[in-house]
This record gives sequence, C-alpha cells and structure tokens, in this order.
Amino acid sequence: MQTGKLKRVIQFSAGPAKLPDWVLDKAQQELKNYNDTGISVMEMSHRSAEFVNILESAKKRLIKLLSIPDKYHVLFLQGGGTGQFSAIPMNLMKKGKADYVVTGGWSAKAAKEAENFGQVNLVLPKLSQYNRIPRQDEWNLSDDADYVYYCANETVFGVEFPFVPEVKKDIPLVCDMSSNFLSKTVDVSKYGVIIAGAQKNVGIAGVAVVIVREDLLGSPKTYCPSILDYTIMAKNNSLYNTPPCYGIYILGLVLEWLENNGGLQERDRVNKEKSSCIYQVIDKSDGFYSCPVENSVRSRMNLPFRIGGPEGNVDLEKKFLQETEARGMISLKGHRSVGGIRASLYNAMTLEETKILAAFMEDFRDRYGGSQK
Repeated sequence: MQTGKLKRVIQFSAGPAKLPDWVLDKAQQELKNYNDTGISVMEMSHRSAEFVNILESAKKRLIKLLSIPDKYHVLFLQGGGTGQFSAIPMNLMKKGKADYVVTGGWSAKAAKEAENFGQVNLVLPKLSQYNRIPRQDEWNLSDDADYVYYCANETVFGVEFPFVPEVKKDIPLVCDMSSNFLSKTVDVSKYGVIIAGAQKNVGIAGVAVVIVREDLLGSPKTYCPSILDYTIMAKNNSLYNTPPCYGIYILGLVLEWLENNGGLQERDRVNKEKSSCIYQVIDKSDGFYSCPVENSVRSRMNLPFRIGGPEGNVDLEKKFLQETEARGMISLKGHRSVGGIRASLYNAMTLEETKILAAFMEDFRDRYGGSQK
C-alpha cells in the first residue's frame, strides 16, 4: 500500500502493534505544534494546563467507553504490564496470599514475580500444553486469598478466556487485559483491578493503564515504590512524577478513534469477523494449516498456527514468511518459544487487511498443499 512516496505494509506484530491510520495522521499533523501551542506534546510540561487536559480527556473517554463506575480510579503508569506484576502484590497482598490462574507464559511470569512478595497458590496443575482453559469446577481456589489473578488473553499461545471467572464476593478479581483491552465490552464492576499495557490495542509502548477499585487503595506494602503505589498515584492523578506524556497523548487519540468508530460493541463485532476469517481458512484446509488451541478458547487477537501438519513443516513455514513479506505483510513469525506462524489482529487491523492474509493463505495452500508430507 502506498501513501505518496511512503510505503506502508500490513503489520501483524503481537506488540508493539499497528496503530489506526487516523491516529498516525493526527499525531503527524500535531507533532510540531499541538493545538496552536507552538510546541510538541513531547516538549510539553506535564504540569501545564494543555497536558493536564490531554490526560483528563483520555481518562474521560476511557470511563465512557468502558462505563467505568464512579468507585474506580483510572491510572496511567510507567513500567508496562510487567511492572504491574510487582505492583499488584505490593498493593493488594495484605494477608500474604494470592491465587493465580496460569494459562500461558504471561500469567506464569506474573505468578513467579508475585512469589517475591508472598504465598502464591497455583489454581491449576501445570498444563502439559497451553492450549486450553480448564473448566472452573477443576480449579482449586483458596478461601482466604487476597485476590485472584488471571490473564484474559495469552499472546504467545493464542488462548483467550471466553468467560469471567467467578470468585468469592470479598476476594477481588484481578485481570491482565493487555492484549485484548478494549477489543470488546467488559463489565468493570466484576473486577477489583484491571491492568493493560497500551502497546497492543490502545497505543504505544510506555503506558500501563490501571483501573483500580477505590476500596483496594490505602494499604500498600511499606517497601512499595511510590511510582507503583496505587494510592499515591490515584491521589496525584497519575502526576506524582513525570508520566509517559506522549504515550498518554497517543492513547487519547486511539480512544477518540474508538469513540468515532462505533465504540466497543462495534470492535467486538469486527474482531469476531476478522478472527473467524482466518480460522475458517485453517479449519477448511484439510490439515494443511493447524491451530493447536481448543476451539472454545481460541484468541480473537493472536492466532497461532502451523503449516504442513500439527508439528509444522519448517521449509513451508519459511517459504510462507518469505512470500507474505514480499507481498507487504510482516511480523507473522510465531513466538520464538513455540515457532510456527502467528497473526495478531488487534483493533487497528482492518477487516480488509485481514482478508488479504486469508486470501493469501488459501492461495498458498492451493500451491503447496500437495507437498506437505
């Protein structure tokens, strides 16, 4: 695809990921002179009225999109999702015990990090392969946990929760929504804390969105750093220290784009259609393409598959990546820990772009299907 002399490709990266064209164009227009201030947002004081307005506008848009109840605080922090792996136990682990539902690499890392701060109960026995989510009646939840933690969508293995876990009323539910944040409607009232790194669905690297219920503030561990202390950051409106200003600005533009394009109900509809487009090609390929994930928990955001059989044919997969790149489709290589192919279809990926990949997959299968064995 061409925009003047600038070549644009279709970017299927798992993150940092594709941004909406409208957001890029708007940011380009305002890069050197934001709102007639004569300076860039990158040069702007975080204490200035202009930046505070950027932050407040982003907050208001997020509250509106998710219908966030009044009893929650919205924070824009640094450290990404991984920083929150430490922030959560340091803010919430008051009795020293938490339940972790490990269904992939990111929830496993979060559980490992939490062990530095208290007792971690692994709700599930270690899965032989991260390709399913056991029914909740198979879980071993504690009666006295400070919170229950899970990851809504595992980017590496392509596993997404199709349900919200049920927990005891007095135990907060904590969720890492980094890779499916704002891809569908969510009932925020079911959660104590929601965290999301922005660089997949809602912006650029450098911003972590935290939505925290007010009653969970006030009791961080004494050694919790100020920049990870939810109480301090909520009291200071995320401005205790210099925040990731430009990242918050881009986040605000993405939220504006979401608002102007049908909100989360429309994103849910489009995202289902996009993922179905690819999964249908896989399922109708007579085994040429193979997705290892159980159908009921297949991710709409990150779609892993092998070519030439369940274990993959390395030569065919290499050829697939070479040919897609030659056709302007990049970042389709699977995560290094699992191999194969992975197509990430975050909010900014259009249905038309997804169909280009689906059509290529069908053509590739027609040309090489006879050589898979």
